[in-house]
Amino acid sequence: MSPWSQPIDPLRDVVLSAVAAAVPLVVVLIVMGWLRKPGYIAALSGLVCCVGLACFIWHMPVHLALLSMGYGVIYAIWPIMWIVFAALWLYNLSVETGKFDLLRCWMEHHASGDMRVQAIMVAFCFGALLEGTAGFGAPVAMTAFLLVALGFKASRAVTVSLIANTTPVAFGALGTPIVALAAVTGLDQLKLSAMVGRQLPFMSLLLPAYLVIFLSGLKGLKDIWPAALVAGGTFALVQFAVANYWGPYAVDVLASLTSIVALTILLRFWKPGDIVRAAAGAQGLAPNRRLSFADSVGAWTPWILLALMMIVWSYFKIFTRFQISVVMPWLHNAVYISLYRKPYAAIYNFQPLAAGTAALTATVIAAVILRASARTFISSGLTTLRQLLLPGLTVMIIVALSYTYNYSGMAYTLGAALASLGKWFPLASGFLGWVACFLSGSDTSSNLLFGNLQVAAGHQLGISPVLLAGTNSSGAVTGKMISPQNIAVGVTTVGLAGNEGGIVREVFWHSMVFATVLSLLAFAQAYVLRWMVP
Repeated sequence: MSPWSQPIDPLRDVVLSAVAAAVPLVVVLIVMGWLRKPGYIAALSGLVCCVGLACFIWHMPVHLALLSMGYGVIYAIWPIMWIVFAALWLYNLSVETGKFDLLRCWMEHHASGDMRVQAIMVAFCFGALLEGTAGFGAPVAMTAFLLVALGFKASRAVTVSLIANTTPVAFGALGTPIVALAAVTGLDQLKLSAMVGRQLPFMSLLLPAYLVIFLSGLKGLKDIWPAALVAGGTFALVQFAVANYWGPYAVDVLASLTSIVALTILLRFWKPGDIVRAAAGAQGLAPNRRLSFADSVGAWTPWILLALMMIVWSYFKIFTRFQISVVMPWLHNAVYISLYRKPYAAIYNFQPLAAGTAALTATVIAAVILRASARTFISSGLTTLRQLLLPGLTVMIIVALSYTYNYSGMAYTLGAALASLGKWFPLASGFLGWVACFLSGSDTSSNLLFGNLQVAAGHQLGISPVLLAGTNSSGAVTGKMISPQNIAVGVTTVGLAGNEGGIVREVFWHSMVFATVLSLLAFAQAYVLRWMVP
């Protein structure tokens, strides 16, 4: 059978077709953000809308729509939910063994007791370490719970964690988004890493200050600007240096660890003049408890193990060992991408030793080192399973929506319409990444979706393809905070499952501000600051 060809302009009007393609995205935002419905309802509403438009406007055969949905569900289960499950299992193990409470005490002691400094240390610095090793929403879930333990209200803890979970995302999971972008575009991996490393450090430098302003206004920033400057400055400097001269793999891990150490050293010699404590008050162990060296080591053991396992997995390329490539029946090459003039492959690479397996290995080793009983180990796993039932459903639906959006051609319709902006395209380049990450919850998926489109537009418009491809990845980080998938996982540990709508309303405009600033930077780099493009 000849493949079904995606129509780029099904309504014979570029603007109308683009508006129609944007409808499922708008539906998800309205249902979740305005109507405040749970994430799975918003995702299901968007999926129904997407399938209807795909079949009746884009004239996609029904069986192909159903197959693409099924393919998305499979990918959502493995590897996405697998890594989330394994990382949260490690987190729950640390909670049940008391090590997470020790980490809370360590943060309380070393972050001066000030909620603004704690937000920087936990959401920005520690969250970046988790993003660099795990990703897929797990950093938000863990840092939000830690902030709640420090006295933050649950909704505020999630919001702060989501805003902070931005600039590290492009180099998350040991640089996977950049590696995928290089693979799909054929561009030099180090150049792409350098390009992103010449955009995001500006945001990284300012992000801790932004968090402080969000929490306590400009007056609050005046009180603790040294902490914001040290944390943001060291992170941005290391992020720039590693991304430009080493590559994408260890950017987040090195930048976050450097930032944590630098901030800790600063706080030994400097304290805020006025200590502002979270309204709810710290929970658990008394904040004035002095931790022994052994306690501090125990508090950090699970997370250092996680980082080490991810580094070992990456260095020895363990991810790809025993990989099984499965051609998806009746879907592989059954769709023709008109925009790229090539068949749409559908090959599922099952990796039994995926990143989730690395995280599970770290969990097992942590259980042994921490002398957790078999009952505690199993109990923490069952707790994780219960926590992820509803968020997992949301993730499966939203990824099914993403795959249907791609295979139907609706994503390419929207992208092609934006590419018609001509010399103004760099202003929209970051928003393409924003849209794709909002939909998929993944910078990696965003790059796989629109990476080639950015390169094609660059060649057509005479703009550096490296700049536009890099901007796609950088733009995706600004959409991460409003992704239903990210939020669904992020609320699992603080008892807010089903209340994702209020979170979206809270962070939406922050996301838009970040995306706008990044797009303006990309526009300047395209025409004024060309020397910044590698």
